[in-house]
Amino acid sequence: MDGMKSLVYTNEKCQGCNRCISVCPVLTANYSVKSTGRQRIEVHGENCIKCGACFDACEHQARSFDDDTEKFFADLRRGEKISVLLAPAFQANYPEEYAKVLGGLKELGVQHIISVSFGADITTWGYINYMAKNKFEGGISQPCPAVVNYIEHYVPELIPKLVPVQSPLMCTAIYARKYRNITDKLAFISPCIAKKTEISDPNTYGYVSYNLTFEHFMKYVRENGIKGKDATDEIEYGLGSIYPMPGGLKENVYWFCGEEVFIRQVEGEKHAYKFLQDYKKRVAQKEPLPFMVDILNCDKGCIYGTGVETEKLSSEDTYYNLQEIKEKCKKNHALNPFSRHLSPKQRLHMLNRKFSKLKLEDFERKYTDKSKATSIRMPAPDELDMIFKSMNKMDYADRTINCGACGYNNCQEMAIAVYNRCNTPENCIHYIKNEMEVFSQRLEEQNRKILKKNEELSQFIGEDFESLNRSIEEMLRGNNVNAEESNAISVAMVKIAEFCDTLNESFEGIEGLLQSLEKNNATITKIANQTNLLSLNAAVEASRSGEAGKGFAVVADEIKMLSQSSREMADESDLNRTEIVKAVKMLMEEAIDLTHAITDINDRLTNLAASTEEIVAEADVVKSISNNVKDTLEELNRRDM
Repeated sequence: MDGMKSLVYTNEKCQGCNRCISVCPVLTANYSVKSTGRQRIEVHGENCIKCGACFDACEHQARSFDDDTEKFFADLRRGEKISVLLAPAFQANYPEEYAKVLGGLKELGVQHIISVSFGADITTWGYINYMAKNKFEGGISQPCPAVVNYIEHYVPELIPKLVPVQSPLMCTAIYARKYRNITDKLAFISPCIAKKTEISDPNTYGYVSYNLTFEHFMKYVRENGIKGKDATDEIEYGLGSIYPMPGGLKENVYWFCGEEVFIRQVEGEKHAYKFLQDYKKRVAQKEPLPFMVDILNCDKGCIYGTGVETEKLSSEDTYYNLQEIKEKCKKNHALNPFSRHLSPKQRLHMLNRKFSKLKLEDFERKYTDKSKATSIRMPAPDELDMIFKSMNKMDYADRTINCGACGYNNCQEMAIAVYNRCNTPENCIHYIKNEMEVFSQRLEEQNRKILKKNEELSQFIGEDFESLNRSIEEMLRGNNVNAEESNAISVAMVKIAEFCDTLNESFEGIEGLLQSLEKNNATITKIANQTNLLSLNAAVEASRSGEAGKGFAVVADEIKMLSQSSREMADESDLNRTEIVKAVKMLMEEAIDLTHAITDINDRLTNLAASTEEIVAEADVVKSISNNVKDTLEELNRRDM
């Protein structure tokens, strides 16, 4: 909802507690919004009547207001010609500072200072004469702008009952303009926030330019040291000074008309607006009405108005100060309409004589029906039923809980606020309660499902852990066997390595024998050569001996053949030895390679055995963890059950 900027607004201290809603006389003047995740209650500027009830109710000081104080002093310092109209309550609230503050305003350039008490006297004169002239019975007084705002916006049926005479403020302004010819801008030093709406109303003709509330005005005065020589207001006044008191208007009318007339006195936000709703019915039904209704928004009157400093509200001093002012007004001079020794008839005669030069029509005012802009939309029965259902209120009992936690008087008002988009079902505590109950049931159902799943999961996990443990045990056994086999292979490989070393030693011995064989073959070859030479010599000698040497020649041939045969065998033996040496060298090299391979395999087997031992150790850890997890899950499952 887009609310207009209001004189009254919500500041950053709002806690969304709904207390402002509970005291507000207007259903749609507050609306709930979410800001940074937190509920806030904002003010709808157009719908708010500026009654100030929320200021009294809010413990968080979350409501603030604007006025024209800053603008007034800025314009004054720029040289604007400004005169001041002073509320009667100002002197009663600040008897010690009053004269010096007015002196300070004079020094700043304020032209005239006129007490609105004088205008209140004119209002009394105007009321009595208008009502007598027009036989106007049951009229509602209108000095209180909050009351006028409420009637114009929410009870337009009572507009004809508003006395069509201007308020004391406007009577003072009109007198200053039309009868004293003051052309300055006019500023009102006021106890009321709502006076800003009165001076801005087209029916008051823009005569007053500034509304300066006591609170903001005195704060500025003190912070800026504004004071001067004692000064006072300029026009003598009478009982108009007591208008700010509860029943002040009634006492004025009694003073001039006697106490025989019936005047209904009403004060306070809690009573005033309910009274007006009831009064509307009374007027519509043409039931007997009082001579006049003296009605004020503030239960202690304007002397404790919405724009007064907070610390003043807790003191009774203002009442006594105003009473003292009142007594000074009741002078005993025979021509004084406020003399206590005159009869009401004589006083009225003196009052009419005092204001004989005034024209009543100059002080009359009109009112405007503003209800179209702020009317509260009422839902049809089927629409109301739909809203209640959206709030989880299904039956009569649900729809009449009327706990008031939402700030409204009853569940139906809350539903109407929802219909007018001023609130949401989520701000109903019973809606939240129902939602939480539904959520709790869903949560419980989910919990049951989770427990069931946990049981299934626990069983499934238990079976898996059993399988896991069996697998770990099998792995442990396999690793142990692998470790044993690796160790056995390692031992066998060591033996093979030892065999290779022995084989190398044997090959080295064979190589030595072959070298000896080479030497023997060389000796045999040498012997064969010598034998062959001997055979040759024997053949020579046999030829020389002739027949005698033939036998010797045969022996020489045999020896030659034996020599050749020995040499051939030695040569063949050398060839075989060479081949054997090659083969032995090749075997020796391969034996060395085999030894290296065996060493490498043995190292790998050693590493494998070490890794297997580590796997066994880690498997033990895994098994331990597995058992712990299984035990924990079983314990959690037992707790859930």
